[in-house]
Amino acid sequence: MSVEISPVTGRAELREFCEVPLRLHPADRCVPLADPVIAGWHRSGAAELFLARDAAGTAVGRTIVHRSAKFDAKLGRRHQLFGLTEFRDEATAAALFDLVTARGRDTEALFGPVGLLPNQTGGVITSGFEERGFIDSAWNPAYYPAVYERHGFTRRFEADTWLCEGFDADPGAVFPFDDARVAAEGLVIRRGSRRRFATQLPILRGMLNASFAQLGYYTEIDADELAAQTDGLAYLLDESLLLWLEKAGRPVAFVVTVPDVSEFFMKVGGRLGVRNQLRLLLTRGRYRRDAVLIIKGTVPGEQGHGYLTLLSRELYRNLRAGGYRSLRSTYVERSNPASAAQYRRMGGRPLHGYTFYERSTA
Repeated sequence: MSVEISPVTGRAELREFCEVPLRLHPADRCVPLADPVIAGWHRSGAAELFLARDAAGTAVGRTIVHRSAKFDAKLGRRHQLFGLTEFRDEATAAALFDLVTARGRDTEALFGPVGLLPNQTGGVITSGFEERGFIDSAWNPAYYPAVYERHGFTRRFEADTWLCEGFDADPGAVFPFDDARVAAEGLVIRRGSRRRFATQLPILRGMLNASFAQLGYYTEIDADELAAQTDGLAYLLDESLLLWLEKAGRPVAFVVTVPDVSEFFMKVGGRLGVRNQLRLLLTRGRYRRDAVLIIKGTVPGEQGHGYLTLLSRELYRNLRAGGYRSLRSTYVERSNPASAAQYRRMGGRPLHGYTFYERSTA
């Protein structure tokens, strides 16, 4: 099959680019990235967008290509990054991979799919294809991993997403913590605030960068990047699910959980213009049945003291009080069993196998 690759230039092509996953994937499985995010990358030049078309001119695939000096410094080699990569069949995938390879001739490896970095969004699921995706996570058909691997890509940072259902147990039994330590160590649990969210972001960013610096894929996030990633979050926030712990006034651990609005994103196909943003704001109360744990961590020097256990107990209690029925978690590396232990305690199970892919350009 003949496949032609062309860059996205005008609005019509950008619209086609955003609609590719809607054409290729079941509407009740794939949660599309919000159109304004993609448009922002296109407008700012953060990434180049490309469409793949068949002989009839129908869009049958897409990808973005970009570079990151921070990511290269973290992994110690030069990478051609690619992401938002969708393909109808292997011929389409081959044409897209050829494009990425050509763009990466002066690099040492191709890495993806990421948009724009692994700590933002991206990845390929390797199992659990019958389970729907969710915000800040990937979903793809079962044939994707085999296609990548037949084209010489190898798995990096293998992980799992998690699903926990039902919060009927005693929080103290699920997450035991000696309450005498609270006063003795000067521990205070803080909650997120819609009104003060902008002033709380620097606190979260400091803990996030410190606690994740040791991970192989993580690159430090700056204030502008975090503001962009959390744009609009304050309006949807359930204040009882965004928690951090202070020890003698110093932030030491955090957990960021949000109501799962995936069903709304699927319903509107990621078209989050002003009208749909207003619809989501007005109907946000409908999306308090499921939640997504986006990220959690403990700063170096305070790890191993059970502080995330204390926060997890509070989160569990608040999920139960709020009437939530499930908690999904974004991917946890398999090399990090301590992080997955929280979900096992809650009776959770792996939901999707997860990986990124790398291929040498040598």
